[in-house]
Amino acid sequence: MNHQNLLHDSADELGPIRVFDDGQYRILSFAEGDEQSRVRLSTPHILQHDYTQAMMLPLLFCEPKRVCILGLGGGALLNALHHTVPAVHITAVELRQEVMDAAELYFKLPRSKRITLEVANGVDYMAAGLPKKVDLLITDLYNTEGMDRAVLQASFIEHCANNIKEDGWLALNCWVDHKNNIELTDLIKTHFNDVRALDTGSGNWVIIAGKRSNQDNSKELKATAQKLSNQLGFPLTKWLTRLSAI
Repeated sequence: MNHQNLLHDSADELGPIRVFDDGQYRILSFAEGDEQSRVRLSTPHILQHDYTQAMMLPLLFCEPKRVCILGLGGGALLNALHHTVPAVHITAVELRQEVMDAAELYFKLPRSKRITLEVANGVDYMAAGLPKKVDLLITDLYNTEGMDRAVLQASFIEHCANNIKEDGWLALNCWVDHKNNIELTDLIKTHFNDVRALDTGSGNWVIIAGKRSNQDNSKELKATAQKLSNQLGFPLTKWLTRLSAI
């Protein structure tokens, strides 16, 4: 990464937390050469990373009133959902207090009574159960060593499903290495009836799963994607064309 300014440099027991700024973008990094979050300062609600854009695909299948995000990072997903979905209630769960502090200080997080920020272990948070089930659960649990391996456990997938409404959806960000992980796919299919995924082409394998099967045809989905693209500020249709059932 070629960044002009280091705005923040700290560390906790889990590793470094750095914030860079090049005048146009602000970047959160947990390790050398790593971008955990990236936002454009002029339009912080428009997602910059491919995998985060792909994780908006469940909006084709549901209009969420209540969302939970596991892994806040710089808050890019929160920002996008808050901007795009009217009156949505969002709970974001972040393991590291210093990461949440950095997100609030540097990444233009929206402030609203409809946004709840929690410092907690996302895996434990799911196991304990949400106060109210959600329409959409997004899991983006990464650390300095990569994806949190707990995401692959049967108990985690089960707890996620238990916290999602009967017509709700899950978006799960994995490494592309898990593209052929049949065990993971079978785990998800145990709890969800509509399971789809895509390779973003940037190292991520994004799985989206619905409790109920969606029967919209490709023409209907494309029309919805085009409408959402205008609201999101990027072409969601690009990711729809890569999405397929697994």
